[in-house]
Amino acid sequence: MTSHHSAQTMKPATAAKKLGVYLEATPAEFREGVVSRDELNALQADPPEWLRELRRNGPHPRPVVAAKLGVSISGLARGGVTEALTTEQIEALKQEAPEWLHKERATQAEARKEAARLKQRDAERSGHADA
Repeated sequence: MTSHHSAQTMKPATAAKKLGVYLEATPAEFREGVVSRDELNALQADPPEWLRELRRNGPHPRPVVAAKLGVSISGLARGGVTEALTTEQIEALKQEAPEWLHKERATQAEARKEAARLKQRDAERSGHADA
């Protein structure tokens, strides 16, 4: 018996997440179908115009918005941002620089600093265990 290689497929929501785009802003053909691993790889390697446009101007999903603003996804929620934002809206928020954004950026910086400290501590501990 020969086994046939079946293409691995994913839901459009999963593919959109992997592509870093907001599902609701993708073309209907994308949202209504399934995406194979090969199709996803092709989209990543040679993005069509609609994908380049979404990545450039949005609307962007919350993880991308959070990264562009330098805050956590939770920080976005605390700041009242619950919807996808366009690049223009993100830039406007940066210019506006509301108090919550300053606070959340500081919180994120502290979290990164603590994560780095713990990583260093763990590296030192594992280094001493080897000696």
